[in-house]
Amino acid sequence: MELLQLKYFQTAAYTEHISKAAAQLNIAQPSLSLTIKRLENELGTSLFIRKGRNIQLSASGKILLKHVDRIFMELENAQKEIQSEEQLITNTIRISISNPRFLSRLITEYINRYPDAQVQQGIKMKSDIISCLKKGEIDLGIAGHPTEDEEIESCLLVDEDIVLVLPVNHRLAGQSELSLAEVAHEPFISLADNEEYSEFIKNLCEQAGFVPNSIFEVDSYLLSEIIKVNQGVTLLPISVCRQLQLDYVQIADLSPSYSVSLFWVRDKWLSDAASSFRDFIIQYYRDNHDMFKLP
Repeated sequence: MELLQLKYFQTAAYTEHISKAAAQLNIAQPSLSLTIKRLENELGTSLFIRKGRNIQLSASGKILLKHVDRIFMELENAQKEIQSEEQLITNTIRISISNPRFLSRLITEYINRYPDAQVQQGIKMKSDIISCLKKGEIDLGIAGHPTEDEEIESCLLVDEDIVLVLPVNHRLAGQSELSLAEVAHEPFISLADNEEYSEFIKNLCEQAGFVPNSIFEVDSYLLSEIIKVNQGVTLLPISVCRQLQLDYVQIADLSPSYSVSLFWVRDKWLSDAASSFRDFIIQYYRDNHDMFKLP
């Protein structure tokens, strides 16, 4: 029993006329008659009672029509559900970032502009972001330095200035700029939720001739609280200081900056939603460039 047979049967049942059904189906009348005959042979029963040029459903035909109607209704429901799911997938933007700050404020502007946007955001290390992009699990990624992976397209969003944050009562507080070596023996506060950035800070301190003595390792949500109770010094992107209203000092000798880059799979088709979000991210960083740089 095939769907085409059932469709032919259903059309004949509702038109109650072989010729009219054949015309509606755009097939030859003999072909329709033969298809119905094969269906009757398969079921071992007559489905129609012939009355001149017209036909009527037999008792068996009425039973079959009831189930056939349900079959095609379920198929239509399945089609609509699939289309709805495909539309949802198409409209959903999947992005992973190595630090929540990369989308801070940006996401608010995007949703205000596109209130129907559906964004699924995760936090991962850069290596995991690249892997997820290749596996097709995400559309976009934001992490540190651009990658040289030939399968991945990179766009440098900004080289953000890194500054030194001191407790308000620190002996060096009030300076306009300091050498990083001047805080070599100070207790450091480090971020616990960003391995890539933590490695960057460690290398920066090593360039200044010391290994930071990290006494607190906290996530970005607790960072400002720890700083404000004067428990150590830290190195932060200037945008974070501005957002958290933290006092900062420029680093004199190294002028460090931290790269923030956007990634997607090279030559892979992106949905309109994902493509629009990618372009929005790039434009946002261009328009707000000064927020990430020292005066």
